[in-house]
Amino acid sequence: MRSRHAAAALAATAAVTLAAPIANAAPHHGRTYYVDCSATAPGDGSGQHPWTTLTEANSQTYGPGDHLFFKRGATCAGSLIPRGIGSPSALFTIADYGGGPASAHLDGAGAQDVVLLSNTQYVHVSGLELTNSASPGGIRNGIRLRLTDYGTARGFELDHLYIHNVRGGDFKALGGSGAIQITVEGTAKASSYDSLDIHHNRIEDIDREGIYFKSTFSKRDLVGEQQDPNAFPGPWTPSTHVRIHHNTLTDLAGDGIKLDTTSGARVDHNRVDGFQLRSPSANAGVWTFNTDATTIEYNEVSGGGNTHDGMSFDADGASRGTVFQYNHSHDNKGGFLLICPYSGAKTLDTVARYNISSNDGARLVQNCWGPILNTRIYNNTFRNDASTTPGYLVQDDAGSPATTQHELVVRNNLFVGEGSGGYAFKNPTAGLLLDHNVFHGIDMARPNPGGSTADPLLRADFRLAQGSPALASGAVVADNGGRDYFGNPVSTTAAPNIGAYAGCGLNSLTWGRTCGPSWR
Repeated sequence: MRSRHAAAALAATAAVTLAAPIANAAPHHGRTYYVDCSATAPGDGSGQHPWTTLTEANSQTYGPGDHLFFKRGATCAGSLIPRGIGSPSALFTIADYGGGPASAHLDGAGAQDVVLLSNTQYVHVSGLELTNSASPGGIRNGIRLRLTDYGTARGFELDHLYIHNVRGGDFKALGGSGAIQITVEGTAKASSYDSLDIHHNRIEDIDREGIYFKSTFSKRDLVGEQQDPNAFPGPWTPSTHVRIHHNTLTDLAGDGIKLDTTSGARVDHNRVDGFQLRSPSANAGVWTFNTDATTIEYNEVSGGGNTHDGMSFDADGASRGTVFQYNHSHDNKGGFLLICPYSGAKTLDTVARYNISSNDGARLVQNCWGPILNTRIYNNTFRNDASTTPGYLVQDDAGSPATTQHELVVRNNLFVGEGSGGYAFKNPTAGLLLDHNVFHGIDMARPNPGGSTADPLLRADFRLAQGSPALASGAVVADNGGRDYFGNPVSTTAAPNIGAYAGCGLNSLTWGRTCGPSWR
């Protein structure tokens, strides 16, 4: 965990350069306040005489460039609810100080939130340890950002936090429970976040959500009746410039990372290991709801605990233009991917490409009831070893109608089963199209999916050996992302390999050589 408050301050002043300035903001020179809850003598917030309670920290109004530092090794109990606002060039920073080996620790002691940032903007929170395990079962959060009829709030950064042992109930709602909650409430003034950066946080042992978004300003035709129009009445107002990256999330009762009412968000380089472990509700590793243009890439997701969903990835209702690429999904009881509109909603233009799935069970792909228009699943590699229980290749619960355009296209994918048995189809319909796939070691009795059953000579590292029939035998996909799972370029004109590897055939099944661009 980062302990150098100088680094936090520099990061704070460098962040969020694109946000608009606050009109008529009064001049403010940054001040520094200190809190040491292990101290016994009353203080004034100075370095020599720090405050000793969160109540004192909450009584101050903060401004641009201010720093609120908590002493490493000390524990403060209760809720931190700071007042005030930063500016685009001088964020209000909450971080740690001192040279002790232990983190600055804030314990919610059974309060709803350990840290609540309400109706503010330009705030940076870094380097703290947050827990909230007392009086388990209620609404409990580590850190919550909340807007209520605020308008656009800009400039948030949450990084290098260690959030653990949050003991909330099974609440998937505006209030919680989870490690990081991003909420937009109200009905009078459309509100959203702009420029929200959540990165390098360690989240573990959480009931129930890891990182969770929810907004009352989410009403649009695409969502249908999936959300109660009385509880979520506001016009769709998405949060923008959202990035969630380089976080580690483990031992989660429910979902890993869930985006809601965002546009253009990027979720990348996260590790989710162990989700859907203690919740009776449906949950997934990384998923979207009522979003536009989300990119989910370079993540590793594993340990989905049961088959009530339990997939690594999900483009849920009213998700439009979600791209899952360059991810590694493995050892999830629920499977790899869910596309789930249901309840009158639509899910449009979902792409899953150049991902690797290993030992995912139950079903690799499932689509719920409802339209999943223009869903393209191509150039992925799926491998299951002898220990994995076979399930469905595609579980089609949608009853997809036969249309002029297939709803679900499965193309250029490599499926390898190393045990006995194999994947079947559940409820295949005319809306499902398969072409240029390889199915090896898999019993595909119903229906006949076409494609090849030849041994693709798939190496242990998911690349292809020399002589593989999957080399240069796929169908051209013009808009293919430009690269494969391993970083090799992918042509828009030449026939690609089948699977997630676009390079040349390597020397053996266990090791290989580098080859140039003229390998074909």
